[in-house]
Amino acid sequence: MKRILIISDGKPGHLNQSIAFCKIKNISYDILEVKFKSKILKLLSYAYDKSKFYTDSLFTQYRKYNFDFYDAVVSTGSSTYYFNKFISKKYNIKSIALMLPKSYRYSDFDYIIAQDHDEPPKLPNIVSVPLNLSYTKAKNIINLKEKSIGIIIGGDNDIFKMDIENMRNTLNHIFKSYDGYLKFVTTSRRTPKKIEELLNEYKFDYKLIYSKQPDINPIPDFIKLCEELYITIDSTSMLSEARANSDALISIIELRSKKENTKFHKLAKTVNKIKTKVDLSKLLEDVKI
Repeated sequence: MKRILIISDGKPGHLNQSIAFCKIKNISYDILEVKFKSKILKLLSYAYDKSKFYTDSLFTQYRKYNFDFYDAVVSTGSSTYYFNKFISKKYNIKSIALMLPKSYRYSDFDYIIAQDHDEPPKLPNIVSVPLNLSYTKAKNIINLKEKSIGIIIGGDNDIFKMDIENMRNTLNHIFKSYDGYLKFVTTSRRTPKKIEELLNEYKFDYKLIYSKQPDINPIPDFIKLCEELYITIDSTSMLSEARANSDALISIIELRSKKENTKFHKLAKTVNKIKTKVDLSKLLEDVKI
């Protein structure tokens, strides 16, 4: 039976993509979290990679697995790619990078699964996909079966700023346009408090405020139940999860942007073009473990 070692940088968004890859491929996995000793040593790893020199001395102590046991090593995020290569080369197992590892050499990864919005080069080992990898399964948190609308709210980041009046106008539109529909809403760890307070002005049939209930994730239930999903543009993971797992109509909530034509905008355009769920398993058929 095949098994994958996931290298994690501790960031949930990155780890979730690696786990999704394993679940899409239906292969068991273990997770190993690693961390560079310093930012300077991370920069040094770029030079070491160019010189084809690999060592784990750049990292803090980590759990020692029986690495010969694994068939492949998979990782997502710039803090994982060098260690990914180190394990792959030392133990002669396949190396798979999720997202484009821009600071490292592409040629000696066995596979790179890169999003279209990163405009990856056309190389034999690069598989281009329209969305972030995701895997979702409803948890039956919500048992209401009537026709429904789901609202998934992210928050501020380096590109977007959430405006309370814009969000109020969006919510007013939804409540006016979807009379007779159940309305579900959930927030994220980045949602500003003022937006959380705004939600209290409306009567939702289901409401999850992340800051109050961080251990509950109702998004898989939204994806299963809702005829339409409203999702803020700031989260590539939420947009990808919805489009990869649902035929629902997706309406993107635009936010005030500091820049234009970013990866967020490109992904939003992709999601707008694709009207049905994307079969990621078919896109990854050529990735052999």
